[in-house]
Amino acid sequence: MKILRTILPPASVLTTTTRSYDYTDSYTGTFEDKDDTITAADACKAFFRSGPQWVGKLFILRNKIVAVFGLKTAEVPKNRQQLLDNFTCRPGEQLGLFKVYSRTDNEVILGEDDKHLDFRISLFVSPHPQDQSSKVLTLSTTVVFHNWLGRLYFLPVKPFHKLIVPAMLKGIVKQLEKEAGSKDFTTKANSYS
Repeated sequence: MKILRTILPPASVLTTTTRSYDYTDSYTGTFEDKDDTITAADACKAFFRSGPQWVGKLFILRNKIVAVFGLKTAEVPKNRQQLLDNFTCRPGEQLGLFKVYSRTDNEVILGEDDKHLDFRISLFVSPHPQDQSSKVLTLSTTVVFHNWLGRLYFLPVKPFHKLIVPAMLKGIVKQLEKEAGSKDFTTKANSYS
């Protein structure tokens, strides 16, 4: 599976805003969706279900370090699976450090505002230009610094971010294909009943 660096999708909510960003990146991956059933909300849910364990450990370390500086952290919930099962990906909803800011059929915007920086993550689903049975997922990040602490914070985060995002995207794509396969199976099973 190829994960490629790309640009922020022109139709993204993040592109259409007048806000300027201090940092942006975008990565893209392709997944199969023969029945055209997967939406951005599905991609958002997969974002929370598919992270590699090492990414989770990095977030725990991040929370311990930034708590010293009074920055926002998110506790690892004991009822994580229940929270994931109840998560509907609606604007205003929060899961861990990530708040849902916007949701359309094609895109979900997650993020957080803090005193040192604001960040947004876009999960943008679009049709594949050459394959009608596939879709493209673009995972984009934008960051706005508020002060020197934001710039200082992001300095050591940036190299890890460039490793984490492609790994996360690969996991999301695998999760979406797995879910699309189970939807196909359920649909076929129901048609034989």
